[in-house]
Amino acid sequence: MIVSLTALLTSARTGASAASAMSAPAGLPASLDLAPALTGFGTGLGLIVAIGAQNAWVLRQGLRRAHLGWVVGVCIASDVVLMSAGTLGIGFVVERAAWVLTALTRAGVVYLCWFAFVSLRAGLRPDDEALRACGEAGPGLGPVVLTTLAMTWLNPHVYLDTMVLIGSLANQHGALRWLFTAGAVSGSACWFCALGFGARALSGPLARPGLWRGLDLVIGVVMVLLALRLALGAGRGMW
Repeated sequence: MIVSLTALLTSARTGASAASAMSAPAGLPASLDLAPALTGFGTGLGLIVAIGAQNAWVLRQGLRRAHLGWVVGVCIASDVVLMSAGTLGIGFVVERAAWVLTALTRAGVVYLCWFAFVSLRAGLRPDDEALRACGEAGPGLGPVVLTTLAMTWLNPHVYLDTMVLIGSLANQHGALRWLFTAGAVSGSACWFCALGFGARALSGPLARPGLWRGLDLVIGVVMVLLALRLALGAGRGMW
């Protein structure tokens, strides 16, 4: 009786495995290994969480409740393009095109210095001007999208992190490299959504002139430090 039951269970498992293999799309393994996706999720999240110009901008727009969906969408779409390009091997070319990274570094330093100046000037304005600024609509959709693109694509670290590092790690997984990339993109999407929409949820209690001035000052200091980091890195020949 026990032998018959064991044989029956074995036969059922065999039939289920065969059915699963027959239903799996061509070119994909019968049993899908999610380990690369989970590894990619942790890697992408770890690279993006670090404070930077892009995160500071998303945080600011979340608190302002200004075109947040577009800002988050542009950030996620940019990471999809960059990480996919790295997985396709374009990161190998970028890594060896030193002049491209040098040009991006110089443009990034100039842009970060300009944005730091604007933020610091806003942070040092009198309380009455800050109070009026809290009620202003802010820049339109076009300038917001262009600023988001600049914060993303003028930063050479973005290319090294997404195209070079993510691309090289993804290709170590062979046929499952796109699972790793999908996990990394998911980590990026989760972070930007949590940062932007979390900030929007807190924008009501934080809508005070003093806090806005403090936020502008912090963002200005962060931009100055990032610009110095890029400039010093370029001076040492890192890029």
